[in-house]
Amino acid sequence: MATPSVSYSMTVRLEIASPGRAVSDLTHAVEAAGGIVTALDVVPSGHERLRVDVTCAARDTEHAQALVEALEAVSGVTVRKVSDRTFLMHLGGKIEMQSKVPLRNRDELSMAYTPGVARVSMAIANNVDDARRLTVKRNSVAVVTDGSAVLGLGNIGPYAALPVMEGKAALFKRFAGIDAWPICLDTQDTDEIVRTVQVLAPAFGGINLEDISAPRCFEVERRLRELLDIPVFHDDQHGTAIVVLAALTNALRVVGKELSHVRVAMSGAGAAGSAILRLLLAAGAKHVVVCDFHGAVHRERDDLDENLRWIAENTNPEGHAGDLKGAVRDADVFIGVSAPGILSGDDISAMADDSIVFALANPDPEVDPESAYEHAAVVATGRSDYPNQINNVLVFPGVFRGLLDAQSRTVTTEMLLAAAQALAVVVTDDERGPNYIIPSVFHPDVASTVAAAVRDAAVAQGAGKPQPSGFGEG
Repeated sequence: MATPSVSYSMTVRLEIASPGRAVSDLTHAVEAAGGIVTALDVVPSGHERLRVDVTCAARDTEHAQALVEALEAVSGVTVRKVSDRTFLMHLGGKIEMQSKVPLRNRDELSMAYTPGVARVSMAIANNVDDARRLTVKRNSVAVVTDGSAVLGLGNIGPYAALPVMEGKAALFKRFAGIDAWPICLDTQDTDEIVRTVQVLAPAFGGINLEDISAPRCFEVERRLRELLDIPVFHDDQHGTAIVVLAALTNALRVVGKELSHVRVAMSGAGAAGSAILRLLLAAGAKHVVVCDFHGAVHRERDDLDENLRWIAENTNPEGHAGDLKGAVRDADVFIGVSAPGILSGDDISAMADDSIVFALANPDPEVDPESAYEHAAVVATGRSDYPNQINNVLVFPGVFRGLLDAQSRTVTTEMLLAAAQALAVVVTDDERGPNYIIPSVFHPDVASTVAAAVRDAAVAQGAGKPQPSGFGEG
């Protein structure tokens, strides 16, 4: 059963008779119903009554309603209002545009806008590269989606995707000082997506593709990289791949194994799985078996599309043709980016000694983490209520900060590897252990360390040029 989460946090305003144990009865009612009280504010409301705001965390929407009913059942309680704190946070949106320059008088207006701005426009017309120096382009990213694969919710469309893209933009600003803009497209046609992003690109220094379903996401990214002179980064692919490689690097250090020597079993051959695989191979992995819904990907399968064909040709050297359970047996590492509950504790027990399990399906992993802990040396999930959370927030702010600071025009595998290596070393030798292989998203050195590594890699490859760090902008 899921544990109560702040994601389902609510504040219930109610009135109670002031004498007696009424306040403690409220706390008991919530806890008896399986909730957690996180705050309780009491305000007098007349001589005989108290107004109480009870803030509590629930497991899901149905459980939240059950907590309200439990409070209503307390003798003498009258519920006045129920507020969902997550929805309150989203009222009116989570981001806004602010001017960086003062507009207090006619002189300032004439420089920021007409007639003074015309001089800046003509300078850019004479040298287009000046747009990176003289406009928001130098520090801006478009967060682009078609709403076809939003979180774990599926194809819910561009309007429903907007709160997620707003959140992504807020994270860009919070962790890397980047101005990011949600671009939710009302089309799922590959040609239209590519063309729309192409004509919007002059205003941005980078494109972050987000929540576009496979296999279209592969083509969208490939074509945009060919068309644009700014970096295009699909976070669901490459952000996930970077954080997985960083975490695996440290997990292997914990158990004393080398990437080139371990056997890796993977579940999931979509956007994230394919990108993880490619980066693992680039980092030196030699023995990988990838499984999808139909079992192991191998050369003799007759249902291989272009992506699966590439996987078959570059993995599974022994030609395993069985299922995931067979691929996991005797493997050193399991990486899952697929579906919940497809492995058991017994499957993990059949892995090699000192095994590593990354069960990243969210919110329900491929194997129950508690069962995995009984047999594996290191366990990671995508969840925040277990150690070693694999979270893309560790990656994309720093990656784009580095790309923008270098004025990079592309993203390369070398930059991705540099980002993974930098993220891994944020966890020091003294800190590293089975329950700490990846830093917290709030670690102060994460974004700056990743940014510096990406910037240096871009400059070394000739894809960018040295620039001052953008941290502190805005």
